[in-house]
Amino acid sequence: MTQSEKAALFASLHRPGDPVILYNAWDPGSAKAVAEAGASAIATGSASVAAAHGFHDAEALPLDLALTNAERVVAAVELPVTIDFEGGYAVDSEPLAANMKRLATTGAIGCNFEDQVVGGEGLHSIESQSERIRAVRSAVGPDFFINARTDIFLKAKADTHDEARVDSALERARAYAEAGASGFFAPGLADLKLLARLCSASPLPVVSSRDALRTAR
Repeated sequence: MTQSEKAALFASLHRPGDPVILYNAWDPGSAKAVAEAGASAIATGSASVAAAHGFHDAEALPLDLALTNAERVVAAVELPVTIDFEGGYAVDSEPLAANMKRLATTGAIGCNFEDQVVGGEGLHSIESQSERIRAVRSAVGPDFFINARTDIFLKAKADTHDEARVDSALERARAYAEAGASGFFAPGLADLKLLARLCSASPLPVVSSRDALRTAR
């Protein structure tokens, strides 16, 4: 399959009521193992990729090494591969777009792109993150799957997860959709009632994390 065909396949896996389950790989060997187990697509996790190379998470892994690893993972499997690219290794739009263009040239069909300030405090404002997403979309073209991650829930204790926080997440989901995002990733939200509301009201397909799966069990 071409990169464009893989991107279309990955997008088609996001179906309401029939969620795609992605297991994070960290190198070519783990990607092959996940593929051979029957996965429909491959994802990576920034923490595991960094740890496998002897680095901490939060963009401590050098950019060139992150891109080389992404290229090797893509080459190891025939499945669509989406990369956890954290904050894109840049804040401003111009260097961010350049980094994302380099990621797309690895053959990856998408990425996680988070709104926390990597190496700093809090989250980028909605306006700032929306502008960053627009820059990414301009750099990678229309087919690349931008999984816009919000850390609203991950950065807050579980007992503070409430309807108001979901309202804030939905505000970001709508803004990110308008800016060109393809999906909305809300890690850390394990309350299934709140998660159901987020899924039903979001204009983008919602990606959840293993925390919600554990709660469902």
